[in-house]
Amino acid sequence: MKTAEIKLTIQLDDNSIPENILWESTDSKNKEALPVQAMMLSLWDKNYQNTLKIDLWTKDMPVDEMKRFFYETLQTMGDTFLRATGEKNIVEDLRDYCAHFADKMEIKKQ
Repeated sequence: MKTAEIKLTIQLDDNSIPENILWESTDSKNKEALPVQAMMLSLWDKNYQNTLKIDLWTKDMPVDEMKRFFYETLQTMGDTFLRATGEKNIVEDLRDYCAHFADKMEIKKQ
């Protein structure tokens, strides 16, 4: 059995606000920690039938980038849900909502 490790390092200021978020993986070709400005980690707890979450972002992350981060996260959640369940119809509904979200948040298409 193969084992992979993902490491997150959060550097906090004196008020425990994230200044830097670094991540690295033993499976990555890049062997040094990479900086990111935000992260959302969701874990499923089978025993309690609920989600454990850690949402962090650096204090210098611009609001427009946070909006795009949420948009991209919603889009990729749809991809994951489709692969996991094959539920095409509800994913189409999610895509419609993502388009609405992008419009309301004035997120420019790339």
